Amino acid sequence: MVKVLKIGTRESQLAVWQATTVKEQLSQNGVAAELVFIKSEGDTDLSTPLYEIGVQGIFTKALDIALLKGDIDIAVHSMKDVPTQLAIGIAQAAVLPRATYKDLMVVRNDDSFLTDTGINPIIATSSIRRKAQWLNRYPTSQIENLRGNVNTRLRKVQESNWHGAIFAAAGLERIGLRPDNAVELDWMLPAPAQGAIMVVCREEDTFSRQACSPLNDESTAVCTKVERDFLRTLLGGCSTPISALATIRGNEINFSGNILSTDGTQKAEIFKTYNYAQAGAAGIDAARELLSTGGQAISEGIKNGR
Repeated sequence: MVKVLKIGTRESQLAVWQATTVKEQLSQNGVAAELVFIKSEGDTDLSTPLYEIGVQGIFTKALDIALLKGDIDIAVHSMKDVPTQLAIGIAQAAVLPRATYKDLMVVRNDDSFLTDTGINPIIATSSIRRKAQWLNRYPTSQIENLRGNVNTRLRKVQESNWHGAIFAAAGLERIGLRPDNAVELDWMLPAPAQGAIMVVCREEDTFSRQACSPLNDESTAVCTKVERDFLRTLLGGCSTPISALATIRGNEINFSGNILSTDGTQKAEIFKTYNYAQAGAAGIDAARELLSTGGQAISEGIKNGR
C-alpha cells in the first residue's frame, strides 16, 4: 500500500498555495500527498491586533497539535510565523527556496504621500515591526490596524480612508494579487525568514523527513537560520519590532539587523559580514553585539511597556 502524506495547512488562499506547492514538488519526486485543512487562532480572531494576542505561534499552534496527534504527517508554514523554538517533538523537514523578502506599500489612490512632507498619511498594518519602522521614517503618520486574509486586506484598503497598507511582497505575488501601483519599500528591513516556506514533521518520522529532504534549499536554510538565531538571541517574538536579513554572496554572508522601540523613536541597528563557515554562529554574534550597542536598552523598554 502506497503511503499518502497528509499535509496540514490553514485555509487561507496563500496557505493553500504554499501547501499545494509542497504537494506538487513531492509528487514530482514520486511521493503521494493530500491536503488537510485546519483552522488556526490567527484565522478566527480577526479583530485583535496580532501583537496583543501573544502572537508567536498563533498561526502554527493548531497545525502543531494536529501534527503531534498524528492527524497530519507534515505542516507547511510561512517561515516568519514559526516560533524560533519549535514545539517539542517537531522538527524542520525542509525550507523551500526563498521568494522576495521585501515589504510593499499598497496605495489606495497614489503614492504622493511617500514624498510629500506636508501629508500626514494614514497607514494600515497589524505588524508591530512594520509599524515601528514606518514611524521611524514617517513619524507624523497615523497607524491603523489591518487584519484578515490577503483578499480581505486588499479590499479594506480600497474601502477605507487610508493612504495605503503594508504587505509582504511574496504573499501577494504568490497568489497573483500584487497591484500594479504597489511600491517596494526597499528601506524596510524584513521580518526574520520573510519570504521563506518551512515544512515541519514529527521528529521520529523518518519517512516524512526523507520525502521532504529533496525540497530543501540550502542557501535559504542557512540565511533563515542566521536571521532566526538573531531573533531568538534578542528574545524577540512577533510582538517585538525586530528585523533581520542575511544574504549570501560568494563565500560571504552579509547580515543586517535592527530593533526599534514600538513607537519608532528609538532604533539600534547592525551590519556585519561573515565568512560562510561562520554561519552557525553569525546570528547569535550579531544579536549580542547589537545588545551591547544600544539594543539592550530598547529591548528592556519594550518589556517594561515603555
